[in-house]
Amino acid sequence: MEKPGVPHRIEHIGIAVSDLDAAIVVYEKMLGAPPYAVEEVADQNVRTAFFRLGESKIELLESTSPDGPIAKFIAKRGEGIHHIAYAVDDIRSALAGMAASGARLIDPTPRAGAEGLSIAFVHPASACGVLTELTELPRR
Repeated sequence: MEKPGVPHRIEHIGIAVSDLDAAIVVYEKMLGAPPYAVEEVADQNVRTAFFRLGESKIELLESTSPDGPIAKFIAKRGEGIHHIAYAVDDIRSALAGMAASGARLIDPTPRAGAEGLSIAFVHPASACGVLTELTELPRR
């Protein structure tokens, strides 16, 4: 049994892309299957496509706004890995634990993310330069 609030697996790896439709073609060929979901998350200025790999997923992210976070990331660093998301059973507990340990939280409270999941981001400065997303999975 996992501890509430402690990450227990990689939920997905987010990859920033300039052209989602073109990237989908590349990943369909590489992974041998189409994405199982494509959606727009309007409040985050992003379109996403998800591919399942066992228990983990690959999320492709395309900015829907020239000043959105993904567009800014690509302008600064180019296409590539944007973040790693970890699955947690209790996102509020995970955020409280990280804050108590001195982590710099981008999102001190959870917000809605793709696939209708509760998410929150931890600043790269608190994770050895890696943007970290916490994703609360629905209870089974």
